[in-house]
Amino acid sequence: MGPVFVSGGRGSGGDGFTLVEVVVALSILSLVMLATITGLRTLANTQLSLERMTDRVDGMRAVSGFLRDTLESAAVGGGGGLSLGGGSRGSAYFEMAPDGLAWKSTILIGEYFGGSYLLRVAREDDLLVLRWQEGDASGQPGDWSEAQARTLVEGLQDFEVSWREDSQGDWRQQWQKGDKVGWVRLQVKAADRYWPELIMQVPQ
Repeated sequence: MGPVFVSGGRGSGGDGFTLVEVVVALSILSLVMLATITGLRTLANTQLSLERMTDRVDGMRAVSGFLRDTLESAAVGGGGGLSLGGGSRGSAYFEMAPDGLAWKSTILIGEYFGGSYLLRVAREDDLLVLRWQEGDASGQPGDWSEAQARTLVEGLQDFEVSWREDSQGDWRQQWQKGDKVGWVRLQVKAADRYWPELIMQVPQ
């Protein structure tokens, strides 16, 4: 019987790859890597967007909760103002403007300090700012620009304050001392989005 020859694969070159096969393989690998990187980048952007949205929602809840709590701790005094029952400065204090609201309430400053203060939440340029002070001997505020302050909202685009006497009345922005305020509505716009309307009942 004569000799038997077994082919070694790809002609005389053995098991190597041709240049065309290498180029095709590299092209496929590049596409896979590009798709993976794009997917990871999209995932990272989505995560960042979710974190920003979560931070914005948390900020909205914190501001809304603070305003609700401080208004609920106030009581309507004589003459249509607001005053804190039992406070050392008993005179009523309440002021309202289309872009600001001021009243007397109790706040906690830090972990151990707090008390009865005159508060004002108002628009200052593109910021929504909380300011507080003790007031003078008659319970009226001094210069608000010199009062202690904390920024509640940055990048503020719109802030409106309106009020009505009862739950069925029309919302109004013009307020005069002596007007009986039963409900207050705050409208905030920041980051090109309006917050849900914050409607608070002023305790009687």
